[in-house]
Amino acid sequence: MTRLTVRTRDAEGTRHVARTLAAALKAGDLLVLDGPLGAGKTTFTQGLGAGLQVRGPVASPTFVIERVHPSLVGGPALVHVDAYRLGGEGEIDDLDLDADLDRAVTVVEWGRDRVEHLADSVLLIELERPAAVEDPSDPDEPRTLVMTGYGPRWDTATREGLAALLAQITGADGLVRAPQDEETH
Repeated sequence: MTRLTVRTRDAEGTRHVARTLAAALKAGDLLVLDGPLGAGKTTFTQGLGAGLQVRGPVASPTFVIERVHPSLVGGPALVHVDAYRLGGEGEIDDLDLDADLDRAVTVVEWGRDRVEHLADSVLLIELERPAAVEDPSDPDEPRTLVMTGYGPRWDTATREGLAALLAQITGADGLVRAPQDEETH
């Protein structure tokens, strides 16, 4: 099991983590996003889409359940799924996600304990926001992202490479520096 934790100052920091992570992803990767409403799951996926250079815009697929964003540069597509309204494993299987799994990076919001059976390796990303916030839906609140890799894909070498990528965007204060932060400091 591989575990990395990063903290962001705002929504752009969360997107920046995802853009950076995209450099380490490949077709066949399954990411499961977990966290309460307003934690930044779709914001994270927007950054991932930008990093993978897919056709967008990336928006919450809550009512359509699944959106496929083809690559604009010959890389893997992004399959974005929202499992919030789905019941059990049977409804997940009805989506036939495993048909595209080998050709895409698949991200499942609200997928914890629902989709792990689809792949032998999974990257679980838990997005946490501070307990005491003025407006829980405010995307510009700080977030903590805990990334836990399961299976052979997320072995020590991959974890170390990912940790090195994330260290490049993390400031001395322990927070991810989004590109606009670098311009002002």
